[in-house]
Amino acid sequence: MPEHSPDLSKQVFVTGGSGFVGSAIIGALLARGWRVRALVRRSPINRAGVESVRGDLFDTAALEQAMRGCDAVIHLIGIIRETPATGQTFARVHVEGAKCVIDAAKRAGVPRFIHMSALGARPDSASDYARTKAQAESHLRASGLAYTIFRPSVIHGPHGEFMRMVADWANGKAMPYLFMPYFGAGLLGQTSRLLQPVFIDDVARAFADAVEREDLVGSTIELVGSQRMTWPRLYAIVAATLGRRRPRMGIPIWYAKALTRVLPASWLPFNRSQVVMASEDNVADVDVAERALGWRPRGFEETFRPTASVMTNGVSEQL
Repeated sequence: MPEHSPDLSKQVFVTGGSGFVGSAIIGALLARGWRVRALVRRSPINRAGVESVRGDLFDTAALEQAMRGCDAVIHLIGIIRETPATGQTFARVHVEGAKCVIDAAKRAGVPRFIHMSALGARPDSASDYARTKAQAESHLRASGLAYTIFRPSVIHGPHGEFMRMVADWANGKAMPYLFMPYFGAGLLGQTSRLLQPVFIDDVARAFADAVEREDLVGSTIELVGSQRMTWPRLYAIVAATLGRRRPRMGIPIWYAKALTRVLPASWLPFNRSQVVMASEDNVADVDVAERALGWRPRGFEETFRPTASVMTNGVSEQL
């Protein structure tokens, strides 16, 4: 989608803009003529229409100053793995970090706040990841800001970490090399839960819509694709599309949980919260999202097959 000349009267403040999802959302905003002011920790974002603001998620004074004059805030920053030694915990990033951004937006007088949560977020979740996402949602709802919350399922696209990982497994380029693993229910992990992947371009479109549409104020939208599937089915589609044949094997959830209790976190490619979430279906009613957005998010096969050509040997050519 071509990026239009920015309208100097329209500006959005974005956190997490240098990441996979953030880059796509910024692209969607630029294509609609918005200017973007992006919070960065290190390298600036070199795109016309983007002003990079170096700062820290917890520096509320600096956040407030950077947000002044913006029409909306899009908050995307989150983590999937904790590194307590560096202060990167779910509670600090998802809850404390979100509170800093929300409170700064309120003081800066920003009229709209669009928040990235996660499918499955709820206060009583056994997953620290999902529970802290729900806590951030609660703070936003109580803030008085005109908010929209999105809870996306697994987000996929040819330049994302998720698809790189799955493609590497399909190509035998990453552990466990001989098969494509998933967390499975049952004594031997033979039964897979369901997921409903959503395409990155549809996520970007939804966020850009929310900035512009008053009818989405106060909404919490579970953002899923139109195709439900098991993990083995998703892997089969990826492997076949990439011209590979690789067996799929379930790792029993009880065994994965046991590993997270006895082994150091640095030894494992997953954490307990991920295992807990894998014990539940990660799905929602796409018809509800369609009614809210006015368009239907697409399914995995429909969106993966046309984009798979940019993936060679399990690595995105544009990374």
